[in-house]
Amino acid sequence: MPADFHIGTQGWNYDAWVGPFYPPGTRTADFLSIYSRAFRTVEVDSTFYATPPIKTLRGWYERTPRDFVFALKVPQEITHERRLRDAASATALFFESVRELGDKLGPILLQMGPDFGPDELPALVRFLPLLPGDLRIAIEFRHRGWISDGVLALLAEHNVALALSDGRWIPRKTVLGLLSRPTARLLYLRWMGPNRDIVDYSRIQFDRSRELEAWAIALATIPKSVTNVYGYVNNHFAGHSPESARQLQRLLGQTPVRPSEMGEQMSLF
Repeated sequence: MPADFHIGTQGWNYDAWVGPFYPPGTRTADFLSIYSRAFRTVEVDSTFYATPPIKTLRGWYERTPRDFVFALKVPQEITHERRLRDAASATALFFESVRELGDKLGPILLQMGPDFGPDELPALVRFLPLLPGDLRIAIEFRHRGWISDGVLALLAEHNVALALSDGRWIPRKTVLGLLSRPTARLLYLRWMGPNRDIVDYSRIQFDRSRELEAWAIALATIPKSVTNVYGYVNNHFAGHSPESARQLQRLLGQTPVRPSEMGEQMSLF
């Protein structure tokens, strides 16, 4: 595939992964460094709740390999509380802070709520010019009314990717069809699952093989204009996101790696 694929999970800080993913006895403080032996990227959920302190960002940077990339969510203050309105100062502060990650700063996700409907298009139009042009930005809509030619053209004008999610908000058939209509050189993918009923994250509980195979087939035909694909699996997709992510890697022609198979490999850091 011509694009560079980065597959990972949504988050890394799960005690239930100790044993099935992290080696037995792994300390919480070591989760990230061990996770980064298996995957080149992770989507960080904690930034949705608050902009992380500089000390935290530096710690993430120091505990991961040179080629590791963090995808960060824009804080809910901007997306859910302000609903993209009167958000210039908060947006500037967030981007100024996360630049501390330097070359490990990956795509930034604006995750909008299901109640953010297309009637709020004026807020989006005024907000998009606030985004820094030198960073990779994606936006996820959880209301199918946003899927229109006009919105796709608007996102393309600002080089913002439409994040595509395998979840309950927009039918998978519609989402897969949008792979052929990228609005940026970046594709941002999220495998969320149909519900939030799963509470045991230690094992696969639902067979999603057919869904993932459909994604792999569709991804093989993405336009050549796409240079980077970032995809993240949630535990709720099948029960244990590291295994789902490894399954995706196999389908995309990558060789999955378990942390325990790599040793320390300190030369990577």
